This record gives sequence, structure tokens and C-alpha cells, in this order.
Amino acid sequence: MRAKCSKMILENDQYTFTGGVSPLDLVEQYGCPLYVYDSAIIERQYKRLTSAFDVPDLKLNYACKALSNVNILRLFKRWGAGLDTVSVQEVALGLQAGFDPQDIIYTPNCVSLDEIELAVQHGVKINIDNISILEQFGQAFPDVPVCIRINPHIMAGGNVKTSVGHIDSKFGISIHQMPLVHRVVEATGLKVEGVHMHTGSDILDPEVFLSGAEILLNVAREFPDLGYIDFGSGFKVPYKLGDVETDIEELGRSISARFREFCREYGRELTLMFEPGKFLVSEAGYFLAQVNVIKQTTSTVFAGVDSGLNHFIRPMFYNAYHKITNVSRTKGRKRFYTVVGYICETDTFGVNRQMTELQEGDIICMHNAGAYCFSMASNYNSRYRPAEVLVHEGQAYLIRERETLEDLMRSQVEAPIFQPSAVGQ
Repeated sequence: MRAKCSKMILENDQYTFTGGVSPLDLVEQYGCPLYVYDSAIIERQYKRLTSAFDVPDLKLNYACKALSNVNILRLFKRWGAGLDTVSVQEVALGLQAGFDPQDIIYTPNCVSLDEIELAVQHGVKINIDNISILEQFGQAFPDVPVCIRINPHIMAGGNVKTSVGHIDSKFGISIHQMPLVHRVVEATGLKVEGVHMHTGSDILDPEVFLSGAEILLNVAREFPDLGYIDFGSGFKVPYKLGDVETDIEELGRSISARFREFCREYGRELTLMFEPGKFLVSEAGYFLAQVNVIKQTTSTVFAGVDSGLNHFIRPMFYNAYHKITNVSRTKGRKRFYTVVGYICETDTFGVNRQMTELQEGDIICMHNAGAYCFSMASNYNSRYRPAEVLVHEGQAYLIRERETLEDLMRSQVEAPIFQPSAVGQ
């Protein structure tokens, strides 16, 4: 399905967010670089998903690794979502945001039993993706219900970095190991309350997703005490004009019909779960940066900005495309620029991007910056991480302060050899 790329509103030669909030005003107030999230777009995406599936009991667990600011989590809590977490720290954030422990599912990968024990103490749902830990868990916590993550051996998603259900993936228990899973469950007396899969991101073909779902439903038949089945997520959003996205309405119709049929076969209604992240927040995010310098070489016109891969790593890490707009100038001739950062590495945001002619000091906007952008930011080159702002119902709210030198130094401890009493020793 082709869609229009999410974009700011252009009226009277000025860009605005929902409610008329100006990105240039936000930069004036909060500085640059700056992350901005539009809650109206997040809510639109949430309602699209809840409307797409017609089943008696649907639960959307927001995958908070995409964007984990506690204010964003509180929005999802307000709308009735659950939370998908991958670390005990994300569990703690979810509890801080007010989620009931049983509305949080904890799906770690390659963690120790010690961390899982901390999650058990918090009372959240536990999802286990390898047999070694399943056996240890069953011996340590035989009375705690558990969910099992299956690897369906399906290559879904944009590339090997975003596809996690293929045969060489580190995620999930192979469907070919189910006999061993049943031996562990029987030997330890574990109660399996859910089964789960997540095949990857940027899924376009509903048939691929349905194939994985059918595999998971076949596994589900083997467990008599299930309360829910979690189909993961990975739905694609558009990144540029004319880009394709997952037809969530078509997928919803197909999955809903098959799930209702399965529940009739199973003998009772189960909860259908999904764990969307990117689909919910990607298009709602914008990253604003200032042009520091226009630099022309023999073959390229560079626009160097006051940010880098330390703040916005997706283009370099995933070769991801993000639309770039000059929000300072909406009229005039257009030119091609290669937009780069100020990090002492090759940190290119976009090559040969056409936009209204840039001048030093202009503010540019990188779109689709809501998912896996701030959450993957770092302090590389000892740069400060930027502030975050939430635009909600026509008002802008600061939801994270810009870092300072004090933040960089907070966890560093002076070694005794550098203390005055040690001089000359």
C-alpha cells in the first residue's frame, strides 16, 4: 500500500506541527538540535491499529524500545495500551509511568537468570526465548506462568538487521526444538500462558506475516492453558513520498478472521496481542538541526549541521532514508545537498537531497524521527544529547532537558592517584 509520507503542515509559507506550533519557535525556546513528537500522530496510529483488528479481546503492547521517554509511555497508558519491554530497566520505566505489572510483558534476549528474577519480582509477564533459560526458570520459578518466544524461521522485514525470525537469528526458540520445550515444561511443571513470535521490521507482504502466524497457531495448539497469543509486529511506515507501507487494514481483516476461527477450534477466547513500536511513533517524530556550514568541494555541496550520528544513527546504521526539509525557507530555488554531521566520523544523513536553498543558520528537519532515534543516541565525541519536546493538543511541553557537562561527568569518579595527597607518590 502506497501512502503519503508524514509531514509538517505548510500554511502561509510556514511549517507547523498539529495545533499551529511552529518548529522555529520551538528552536528559539529550546535550542538545537531538538527532537519533537506530535501526539496527534501517535494517537492516529494507535487508533488505526485498534480499529484494524476485529477480535473479542485485543491488546496492543507498545514496544517502548522505539521511544522510551516516560511521557510517551504515559500517553499509551492513558489510551489503554500495555507495554512491551526488553530489559528490566524498561520494566522499571513502565512501572514509573503507571502501568499495572500484568500489563507489561518482558521479552529479553541473552540476559542472565538474575535479571529475569528481578522482572519476576516486579510481577510482570515473562517471555522466554531460549531453552537453557527456560529450564533454569522452570526450576527456580515453577509457579510463575511463562510465555514462550518461537522462531518461525521466516525471513521477514527489510534486511538482515531488521529481520529477526530467520534461521540464523539469535532470537526465539526454533520450531524444530518444540519437542525439547515440551520435555522441559513437563519436567519442571511450568504453566505456559502465552506463545509469541516477532519476525522483524518493515513487513510489507501480509502473506509472509500470515505464514508466520499459522506456524505460531500450530504451536499454540500444543499448550492447553493459554491466555494470549502474541504476533509481534514489524509493520512498515512510509519514509518518503510514494513509499509503501503495511496495509494494516487488510492485514487486520485477515488475521482477525483466522484468529477467531482458531479460538473456536481451541475451545475458548484468547487475547490477541501485538507489540508495535515504529508503526506508532516513527511518523510522529521530527529532528530539528541547524546548518553550521555550507561547504562545496569539487563534486559535492555539503550542508554540515550541529548534530551527527551520535544523535541520529539510523541513516548510517540501517542505511535508512529520512526525508529532510528546510523549515527556515519554504520558497525560492531548490538545490541538491549532501547533509552531514559534526562528528569525527563519516556521518551522512542524506546524499544529494533536493530542498529549498540553504543558508548557514537555517533549520532543517529530518522526518520519521520518532522511532529508534533518540533511544539510540549517545555521547560520542562527548557531545550532549538533545532535548525532547512533546506537542500535545496545541501546546509544546519540554519532556527531556538538554544534557550538560555535569551530566557527562556525573558517573565518572576521580581515581585516588589524581587526588592532591597522592602527588609525588
